[in-house]
Amino acid sequence: KKKTKKKKKKKKSNPKKNQLNEEDADYIDGLLDSSEEEAEEEDKLPRASSTGSSSSSSSSSSVKKQRQGAVEEEEEDLMGQFVNYQEEDEQEKARAKNAEIAYLTVGLPYRSDVWLKDWPKIMQNVISACKTNTCKLVYFDNTYAYPQDCKIQKENTPLKSEGKKGRAKKIASEILLKAIKEKDLNAVICRAPEFYGPGKTQGITNTLVFEKLKKNKKPKIFLKDDVLRTLIYTPDASKAMALIGNTPEAYGQTWHLPCDDNRLTYKGLMEEISKQLGRTIKYDVLNSFILKIASFFNKNIQETQELLPRYAIDNIFDSSKFKNRFPDFKVTSYQEGIKTILDNYDIK
Repeated sequence: KKKTKKKKKKKKSNPKKNQLNEEDADYIDGLLDSSEEEAEEEDKLPRASSTGSSSSSSSSSSVKKQRQGAVEEEEEDLMGQFVNYQEEDEQEKARAKNAEIAYLTVGLPYRSDVWLKDWPKIMQNVISACKTNTCKLVYFDNTYAYPQDCKIQKENTPLKSEGKKGRAKKIASEILLKAIKEKDLNAVICRAPEFYGPGKTQGITNTLVFEKLKKNKKPKIFLKDDVLRTLIYTPDASKAMALIGNTPEAYGQTWHLPCDDNRLTYKGLMEEISKQLGRTIKYDVLNSFILKIASFFNKNIQETQELLPRYAIDNIFDSSKFKNRFPDFKVTSYQEGIKTILDNYDIK
């Protein structure tokens, strides 16, 4: 009997798996429409360096430890540089003059190096201004400093983000927490997840869903449409922050601002929009391959890369502490919020 060798069948690659469809191509082409002036300004910003990894497990572990040590050293340098920042900022002090409560809601250009450089400095300047004018401080923070995992996010969740923006927000929060602990000023931290809302609300959901619909374009979703998202309605966030700011016993703490606990997936969000509009809304889910390509053309997408892991998992932001303390506060449901946005954007 002759022995016959079975030829191994080569796995056929799926050409469609990483192939750009027409909608994706249009999306990436649209990223090239940014103004030359914006591109020139962005090119002036310093670029972040990348760190390679070794193929061996021992080398990989060593690199990881070295990287972690470098991160901690950088954070200590930034803390030391700005915690003892003594230069007077007359502009900040003038803003806080005659004010009883200062609300820190500033936004910076969406660039990691800018955040790392400026957030600690801003925080120390604001603290200095509030101390000079015996003014209370309400700090509006996001969840960037939280770990990017599917654990429930609470006020005591450790600040352990590995991304540069998360580290910048961690440093800023720690500067304020240190001042609170040392009783240097009366302050409170109000933290919120991703925004959605009417008017000029800025957030990924508004940009990729509602603004697309407003322009009669197909909405885009990052990575997955079947994981739970916690979004905060912007009018609720501002009202809740003002309520906390005017509640004396709320100071010296961290508060999660209120969100609807009946969380939706992006698929559920699109179904609700379709229901309210009376027509089926089709949308695209952008996978990591598409977003990687897009990052070559658009710095905002490039800067978003460090946040992408949270779009592949359930995002559970718990605001029960606020709801227990302020039971009469009416939290806007996702259904109500979506209706208001559709009306405000005149989406039919």
